[in-house]
Amino acid sequence: MRKLTLFMVVAPPLFGAVLFGYILYRGPRMTVQHHVREFQMVLPAPAVGSVSVTPAAGRAPAQAEAAGLANPVPATPAALVQGEVYYGYYCAFCHGGSGAGNGPVGNSYVPRPADLRLPRASYRDGELLRAMLTGIGHEPVLERVVPPAHRWPLVTYLRSLQPSR
Repeated sequence: MRKLTLFMVVAPPLFGAVLFGYILYRGPRMTVQHHVREFQMVLPAPAVGSVSVTPAAGRAPAQAEAAGLANPVPATPAALVQGEVYYGYYCAFCHGGSGAGNGPVGNSYVPRPADLRLPRASYRDGELLRAMLTGIGHEPVLERVVPPAHRWPLVTYLRSLQPSR
């Protein structure tokens, strides 16, 4: 009787474990799955009517292209106010309210965010735009976050933080 009770207690979990192992390794579809390595794969043609997801319009300018860009937004008081608002949205958390690189989020970064008040005489407007979008600390997040309509007012405001050129 004791052996029968022991068998009734031990057999079901043991049988369950064996059945689980069999289904896990030899069960349906496990032996017929395709094993495709990326370097051996030939990609199928895109489906008819599909649209490319390569972003083009909102991309940061290339380095050679950035050197020739000029800021189309004049430094009017309205543009500076607009740029200051956008600075508060996108930049102040890391660079601080005054641009000193001491924002609440930026204090935790290594290296710390740049002091935007320093003269950037070697940066043209397009180069400053490119550095703003693809800089070291936020690479390439701001390129996707800052809409193209907000970029040039931001450059105008950043110029106002720096001493006169």
